[in-house]
Amino acid sequence: MSPAAAPPVGARIRQVRLDRGMSLRSLAREIGVSASLVSQIETGKSQPSVSTLYAITTALGITVESLFEARESMPRLAAGTAPGTVLHALAAFAADPGRRIGPLVTPGEREMLELDSGVVWERLGHVPGTDVDFLLVTYRPGGSSSGSGGLMRHTGTEYGFLTSGELVLTLGFDEYPMHPGDAVCFESTTPHRYRNDGEEPAVGVWCVFSST
Repeated sequence: MSPAAAPPVGARIRQVRLDRGMSLRSLAREIGVSASLVSQIETGKSQPSVSTLYAITTALGITVESLFEARESMPRLAAGTAPGTVLHALAAFAADPGRRIGPLVTPGEREMLELDSGVVWERLGHVPGTDVDFLLVTYRPGGSSSGSGGLMRHTGTEYGFLTSGELVLTLGFDEYPMHPGDAVCFESTTPHRYRNDGEEPAVGVWCVFSST
């Protein structure tokens, strides 16, 4: 199914927010951003950062993986949702919630998300019925999981392995420089942030096991 035939993630977020009886301003206040930004994300006019995407799903009590689910009753992509945006790419992922990605995924077959703040996610696989984000993650020079510099927290457990470049992980009150070959694991409810202070991309494999 083409991305144009899949439900937009912005509409999915809006639907869940309304189902929760939460106003746009209430959601914005809870995650610490402007109501205008939430509105732009819901209408597909703005790309969320990693931290904002996780903050929204945490506030709504859903997983990031659930944003990939298709709902036949939802409207199609709104006019003006540009190809290449995170919402457009997530909508493409949503085409078939029961679709298995794998067992073999070649480099040319990876679905890619271009997030805000210089971060790229490439989906490495998916087994239907599981809530696991299995990703090849790239932080471009100067890239960060939070455009505002704030720390994020969300449900689940996070495992990461850096293959090239360097990252700085802020975890609670501590900072951990990451070099190729280094691995991290922690409860994702601990406030955290990744940033690339170097001059080359930082690339690694991440698995986030979600729970609600």
